[in-house]
Amino acid sequence: MSDDQALFDKGLPIRRAVLGPEYVDSSMAKADEFMMSFQRATTAWAWGWAWGDPTLDRKTRSLLNLAMLTALGKIPEVKLHVKGALNNGVTVDEIKATLLHATAYCGIPAGLDAFKAAHEVLIAEGAIPGKK
Repeated sequence: MSDDQALFDKGLPIRRAVLGPEYVDSSMAKADEFMMSFQRATTAWAWGWAWGDPTLDRKTRSLLNLAMLTALGKIPEVKLHVKGALNNGVTVDEIKATLLHATAYCGIPAGLDAFKAAHEVLIAEGAIPGKK
């Protein structure tokens, strides 16, 4: 088995556990031959190699992802990883603290976008009540 295949096989269950099997299975099912190259690469590298390293736990990785995605301004990914953070046992207060920390280092506009995205997901997931 090639190293990439081994990392893919290691990463797929981690990816499914963090992001949810519905999301991952849908992404894989929708991928044509061209996009499957990306699906295989992200599953092997991000999930098999990075997330599969036992040095950091999944909760810590989720917090790191939220900070990095805020810095990069990748709001759809912030939304995806807020849900993943909840799956990994991250609390609403820990998400808030991470986004505030990222705001201090990345700036108010990046922080605002991340807070809005996280807020939307936290309400949708029932982690916080929506304001009526």
